[in-house]
Amino acid sequence: MAYPNKEEREICYKARDDFWKCVEDNDGDKSKCKKLRSIYESKCSKSWVKHFDKRVEFLNYKKQMAAGYDPITQEPLKPET
Repeated sequence: MAYPNKEEREICYKARDDFWKCVEDNDGDKSKCKKLRSIYESKCSKSWVKHFDKRVEFLNYKKQMAAGYDPITQEPLKPET
């Protein structure tokens, strides 16, 4: 597969941004954004979709960790007394 040109990349980025904005607006419920997901997957290569998805998941994880999330218990950390 050839590397996408500038116009194709911009179309992909817009589809990606539209999908993830929908997910964010729906409190993480991806099922409400199926049409946008389909567009996103059709406008971006599979490897790009995989990369972008992992990046969003990682950035969300970082936000949770900064807010005191405990990945073992999957609950907010309790302040030490």
